[in-house]
Amino acid sequence: MTGARRPPSRVWPRWARRAGLTLGLWLAAPGVGLAQEIVAAQYAQPTTRYAHGVLGDAVEWGALRLDLADGRRRTFTLPDTLVFEDTAPRLADLDGDAAPEVIVVESSLTKGARLAIYSAQGRITATPHIGQRNRWLAPLGAADLDGDGHVEIAYIDRPHLAKTLRIWRFRDWQLTEIAQRSGLTNHRIGWDFIAGGIRRCGDIPEIVTADATWTRIIASRLTAQGLESRDLGRYNSSVSLTAALTCR
Repeated sequence: MTGARRPPSRVWPRWARRAGLTLGLWLAAPGVGLAQEIVAAQYAQPTTRYAHGVLGDAVEWGALRLDLADGRRRTFTLPDTLVFEDTAPRLADLDGDAAPEVIVVESSLTKGARLAIYSAQGRITATPHIGQRNRWLAPLGAADLDGDGHVEIAYIDRPHLAKTLRIWRFRDWQLTEIAQRSGLTNHRIGWDFIAGGIRRCGDIPEIVTADATWTRIIASRLTAQGLESRDLGRYNSSVSLTAALTCR
């Protein structure tokens, strides 16, 4: 019943201007020690209580399991009104302490999806729910997109309907939306994966998606004026989006 579409966890690199931090020397958030550093994450407790099936089957997840550096395991179980509607939890250092937080997609049975951030202590913060059941979002990545020293998280809001790229900044343990652009997408109904992502081929990271018609590959950058997009070439399949993540 667990299926094979979700690997245990995904590691996202954090691109920022900070240097010299290692996993052995880091500044912890209040109340968090080195022993509580997250080393792996996976979804658990498969459930069919949310019959959306956007990822190709009727199974979602009721719990998030975190493995810590000291060998302990913590499990956070959602109430019956929520599920993890996602391909895999994503590990990314969001606060610059060289230890990862966990990025997930939570869906309400009545209000649709939201992006949420977890630490070893549990959920830190989350975006608002989209507002209607069976409405989903597809994460793209986390990086310091504008070089200001703070990490932004990118996702496509309703990749099959609204097709809107949204950028949220993680700062002071809160998420704030700072930019959006319509006409972009990264997922087709029934795919058990999310296409595209974030690449860094120069000084500024770029977000790689398809356009809304699935005919062109688009790279978007966050600038002082907002999101700026450029055409990278023809979209042929999800493989072409994967190839576009490689710098040439």
